[in-house]
Amino acid sequence: MAGDLRYGILSFGAYIPRLRLARKAIAEANAWFNPALKAQGKGERAICNWDEDPITMAVEAGRDALLGHAAAKLAGLRFASTSFPFLDRLNAGLVGEALSLPEEISAQDVAGSQRAATTALLQALQGQDNILLLAADKRAAKAASPLEMAAGDGAAALLLGHGAPLAILLASATRSADFVDHYRTADSDGDYGWEERWIRDAGYAQIVPPVISRCLERAGKPASAVTHFCMPATLPRLGNAMAKAAGIAETALRDNLHSVCGETGTAHPLLLLAAALEEARPGDLILVVGFGQGADALLFEVTAEIAQTTPRLGVKGHLARRRAETNYAKFLAFNDVIALERGMRAEADKQTALSSLWRNRAALTSFMGGQCGKCGTRQFPLSRVCVNPNCGAIDSQEPHAFAGKIGRINSYTADRLTYSPDPPACYGMIQFDEGGRWMMDFTDIDAEALSVGQPMRMMFRIKDIDQQRGFRRYFWKAAPAASTEGN
Repeated sequence: MAGDLRYGILSFGAYIPRLRLARKAIAEANAWFNPALKAQGKGERAICNWDEDPITMAVEAGRDALLGHAAAKLAGLRFASTSFPFLDRLNAGLVGEALSLPEEISAQDVAGSQRAATTALLQALQGQDNILLLAADKRAAKAASPLEMAAGDGAAALLLGHGAPLAILLASATRSADFVDHYRTADSDGDYGWEERWIRDAGYAQIVPPVISRCLERAGKPASAVTHFCMPATLPRLGNAMAKAAGIAETALRDNLHSVCGETGTAHPLLLLAAALEEARPGDLILVVGFGQGADALLFEVTAEIAQTTPRLGVKGHLARRRAETNYAKFLAFNDVIALERGMRAEADKQTALSSLWRNRAALTSFMGGQCGKCGTRQFPLSRVCVNPNCGAIDSQEPHAFAGKIGRINSYTADRLTYSPDPPACYGMIQFDEGGRWMMDFTDIDAEALSVGQPMRMMFRIKDIDQQRGFRRYFWKAAPAASTEGN
């Protein structure tokens, strides 16, 4: 009801990369080695562009969830993943700066299991602080492996706190068990997985149903009352088997998104929850399961506030924002599975001066420019002198965020001489609708589709990677705005 001050899910968001690789392309390319892949060659999987990773995806999911909500009220940020780009750097801290969250926020990385996101969700729901929970995965997979066929890249976000929740937790249950269905070490190139039938029969079938039963018992709800059953596994018919074992109606089982996205690892339970919330009605019961060295089960009840949800891209919008990618070799190159001869233009030393990165973090990570307090002119980057020739005021600027602004292409080029992992390198002058301009790299765009006046939104992406030292630089790029954003 309106004015509900219970603690729960205040908002949700998602991010699925634009590129989709048909599994048929993977199967056909590897048929000479493993003809059996043909049986798995249906549908498509989401794949990151060369400049995307779990950090950039988490930023986009977080922006989606924070629409209409004040980030200044957040007390905590939790980021769950099993494929963090940095092993010894606070990934959540970088995401927080990109989202311009308060410096006082408590940021934490959560890892170690495919159910890291549901574990972090359970922990957050036991507190009373406003928390932004993010989950993203971009798992490495060897060519012609089952994981390469089944996985997908993606992210999801939940905003938790007091206010008018869209859904509240009724009950939960958990079990920890060192059931190793797959594993990866610091020295591994990818996951080492065990036999699927054994995982299904000895793992899911033995661990998940009892956890679901305890959760429903604690909530005082029969299994038949579950409206949406979010079971993130993509093994064939596994979701149906879990629903039957738990006594849940098969009609409550949510689409696991395998055919249109793939299994997004740590993010998948939250991604399915976000998809369920997009279609839920007041009073619906949503059961979410996380699996990995045990299982978590969480039962949510949807409130009347679901009808007041702020429009967002979410799962549906990002699934619709797709571009088919049929070039399997490009996918391998983007993920460093094959070594390309990138040429002399790629050999420039890309060492990042960490001192300079720290001093300029507001501009580089948060995309913070300035607005003149005297004439109102906006500019990027912020400087001591106003760029308005009719003003020229000194030390008059206040910080102004450009990350959420829409700009339009003033000029552009598609450059095949400059090195790019995905040639041609597209860039140009962006004029922001509310003032300010900046020469920017473009991403998620086709060179043939560039046009003056085209609306563009800002996206946090990898600028480049220092191959000598393994450091990634991030910055903001311009990407085509959704049809609702540029109007």
